Amino acid sequence: MLIDGHGREVNYLRISVTERCNFRCQYCMPEKPFSWVPKENLLSFEELFLFVKVAIDNGVNKIRLTGGEPLLRENLDGFIKMISDYKPDIDLALTTNAYLLPQSAQQLKDAGLKRLNISLDSLKADVAGKIAGKDVLGQVLKGIDKALEVGLKVKINMVPLKGINDNEILDIMEYSKAKNIKVRFIEYMENAHADQTLKGMHGKEILSKVKERYTIRALGREGASPSFNYLIEELDYEFGLIDPHKHDFCENCNRIRLTAEGNLIPCLYFDEALSIAEAVKKGDIEGASKVLAKVLKDKPKENRWSEEELEDREISTRAFYETGG
Repeated sequence: MLIDGHGREVNYLRISVTERCNFRCQYCMPEKPFSWVPKENLLSFEELFLFVKVAIDNGVNKIRLTGGEPLLRENLDGFIKMISDYKPDIDLALTTNAYLLPQSAQQLKDAGLKRLNISLDSLKADVAGKIAGKDVLGQVLKGIDKALEVGLKVKINMVPLKGINDNEILDIMEYSKAKNIKVRFIEYMENAHADQTLKGMHGKEILSKVKERYTIRALGREGASPSFNYLIEELDYEFGLIDPHKHDFCENCNRIRLTAEGNLIPCLYFDEALSIAEAVKKGDIEGASKVLAKVLKDKPKENRWSEEELEDREISTRAFYETGG
């Protein structure tokens, strides 16, 4: 069992397999050139898997693959199969923008992937294009349909932004309800790499939008999940709100993150990280385990976001495209 310096059990590993992305979303990396880290700087899937085995053997039972856009990494299905073959009952998930899902969903399912979180910020082609930096909506919707067709479990993630897509909260919720998919609204996480003119919506504002049409009842968090759940009574439909600025968001944090270059990150907000790259390239499992122990010991109690007004909040310098959200 992995325990951090604050007594919390860590059983969830998020692995960013690439920082490359085929979108340039306004809240992530709108100005980043279309480039990529040299292949020699990345850990191979075999090297990543050496660490994955250490994590699983020490109690990790949930793994999520992220990016960038993880489907841009070649042979991703092979890495998924390595993990699934090693521990068939592991909760193995992937976060994606869905653009490449029409042609890859079946391969992912066959390799052992169980679940997908898909970003869907608008149902209007022009708005989706403005947020993502190119025309994406048609392909994303096809990807969602294909994932459901092959039997993958799907959740939708939406980041509401003032003056851009804030009038689509109910539309996306009703789309998700019709597809029998859970939607989670995510407060915009201020970061130095995003478009600095963006204004996110406070969780209370998001809930107010839903209350304009429906009656909602708070259900609370499920264990260590970052999502606070609500029930829409008229629809008997459950949705989530991810509110990293709320005071209790970090209380039960159970996750650590690994980048494609081998940096082990204890908290999404902070830049601090230690590298396992040298150890795993040498096959030094003991060395990688020592790095893991150090990262767990130093894992912060909480992030520095607060429930202050959005314009007064501290901005993270974390590049989310390197670590996943």
